[in-house]
This record gives sequence, structure tokens and C-alpha cells, in this order.
Amino acid sequence: MKKSDLISMLANKNNLTQAQAIQIMNLIFDGFKDALVKGDRIEIRRFGSFTRREYKTYTGRNPKTGNEVEVKPKRLPYFKVGRELKKRINGRIV
Repeated sequence: MKKSDLISMLANKNNLTQAQAIQIMNLIFDGFKDALVKGDRIEIRRFGSFTRREYKTYTGRNPKTGNEVEVKPKRLPYFKVGRELKKRINGRIV
């Protein structure tokens, strides 16, 4: 499913124009991005949570040449699936 599919579904189910649905989706995703940049946790009950993970510098290896490469510290978003979603995907909840 793509963002455009979510927008169409939102517009159809809630009798909104496409422009209104786009605005709502952009507000939601911008809020998610802003929260993760600040280091906040985003929790959507029964779905999962998003956090930002910090990674320190480490020595990696270039797979093409085999040379050692220093990988700089970085921050990456991390998603943890909620228990209910996990059960639903495995067919335990209908």
C-alpha cells in the first residue's frame, strides 16, 4: 500500500475531497517526522511504536573490496510491531 492508496481510502471512507485527505495525511506524517527528529516515541495502540535508535561509530567492511571502513554514528527510525497486530498477522485474531 502506498501513501496515495491511504489518501484515496481516507477520502472515500470519510466523504472528503482528495485535497482534504492529502492535507490530513501530510499533517500526520509531518507530526511523525517531527517527533522522531526530537527523539520522541510514537505509539499507536494495537499497531506498534516508532522510536529513534542511536548507533555509535563502528568498523565495517566494504563488501566489494573487503577493506575496513569506519561507519560514522547515526540515528535511524525503528518500528516495533504491537502484540495485537502480530497476532492478527499470524491469524490468531479475526
